[in-house]
Amino acid sequence: MSGLLITGTSSDAGKSLVVTGLCRVLARRGMSVAPYKAQNMSNHSMVCHDGSEIGRAQYLQAQAAGVEATSAMNPVLLKPGSDRRAHVVVRGRPAGELVAGEYATGRRHLAQAAFAAYEELSQAHDVIVCEGAGSPAEINLRAGDYVNLGLAQRFSMPTVLVGDIDRGGVLAALYGTWALVSQEDRPLLAAYLINKFRGDASVLESGLAEITRRTGMPSLGVLPWLEDVWLDSEDGLTTGAWSSDDGVPAERRLTVAAIRLPRTSNATDVDALAAEPGVDVLVTRDVDTAREADLLVLPGTRATVSDLAWLRRSGLADVVVERARRGAPVLGICGGYQMLLDEIADTVEGEGSGAGSPEAVPGLGVLPGRVAFSEEKVLARPSGSWRGHHVEGYEIHHGVVTPTGGEDFPGGHAVGPVRGSIWHGTLECDGFRHALLADVAATTGSPWSAPAGGTPFVARRERMIDTLADAIETHVDVDALLSLIEENR
Repeated sequence: MSGLLITGTSSDAGKSLVVTGLCRVLARRGMSVAPYKAQNMSNHSMVCHDGSEIGRAQYLQAQAAGVEATSAMNPVLLKPGSDRRAHVVVRGRPAGELVAGEYATGRRHLAQAAFAAYEELSQAHDVIVCEGAGSPAEINLRAGDYVNLGLAQRFSMPTVLVGDIDRGGVLAALYGTWALVSQEDRPLLAAYLINKFRGDASVLESGLAEITRRTGMPSLGVLPWLEDVWLDSEDGLTTGAWSSDDGVPAERRLTVAAIRLPRTSNATDVDALAAEPGVDVLVTRDVDTAREADLLVLPGTRATVSDLAWLRRSGLADVVVERARRGAPVLGICGGYQMLLDEIADTVEGEGSGAGSPEAVPGLGVLPGRVAFSEEKVLARPSGSWRGHHVEGYEIHHGVVTPTGGEDFPGGHAVGPVRGSIWHGTLECDGFRHALLADVAATTGSPWSAPAGGTPFVARRERMIDTLADAIETHVDVDALLSLIEENR
């Protein structure tokens, strides 16, 4: 078996991007390659075809590698429910909770599950491209680490350090990471590369040479900033990679306001809207923006009752109710859908859950029905149709909705232009997305229309993976990477 660990000087340094692109590069060269991340901490997840739940990034990386996604590729998933508590998913299934005080000391069983999953993958593939988490320089967590250098030590794995130059201080971050890790771990840091560079890379040469002189780590190259790459994120809603420069004039555009909830989950649901020509997605907490948008989206959340309370404190709940009264389009997805109902009974996700059966919390009351949370988690890949268009998605939820009125809508129900669905991912279905947006345009009087012959969203995602792989082929010393992999073999 061969393994390579891609870790970073910080969160969001580009580890997921590099792993995704590298999986495609190696697959192009005829290798059987699989992605792996021992532990994710993210509320953005996906359901595999076998019914297991893993991080969105690893699901996409499996697509880049051309293999079926499985729970072994992300054996431990921590889904934050509050600042001090995370719901644990092991091998794709719920496995209790982890509180803040246990993070450094109470994860031995999780490490065992992670190492076993890596060994399972290594029996089926030539190369395992691993993604670290956070930074390997988090020395306060090193004793119990099994996702960064703890993983690398266990399997004698060479490690490539990725530094994000766009946020500044990349040379200090590279050197500081090397300086902080222990003498025993330093030999694992085999090389580094720079990510998100804008401009002439030659200006970096003297600085990179000095980093190599001081640390012994060679540079593998400098990846440029890639404007059209916005792969599924682990960290939350971001508009930085969504461009509105698509040639559609302002008077023919639709605006979508997506509320940034404190515990937003599966924010990637709105990616397909943001990629649509003539549609501007604004991720916001601003009351006026939410009121004036053509479509208001309440995304999923890992803490429905808590985020609903925040929605009320912010004044945005009043906006939702006011939009419903005047017939302005609203779309709730999963937890956002649950908020639209008459009442919510949560004994699972909320603070103090499991302590009894609390009274139902009033919802926003714009869709008739109630939701009751069950200990059993629903993980599914459903499909259906709407106005003659095929719709498919995925379900990840404890809340079971019982409508008491309204009309059918895929994964939920609707009252006029106020719609809710427990299904994630439906907006990636091109016909359904276009029909929904056309209905929004008709309701709001907008002249927007779907472009003829547009690129399917699935094809756009594939094109982005190829763009990333092409950049790695052009700007990274892939032969040196292959040598590191071969040495590990």
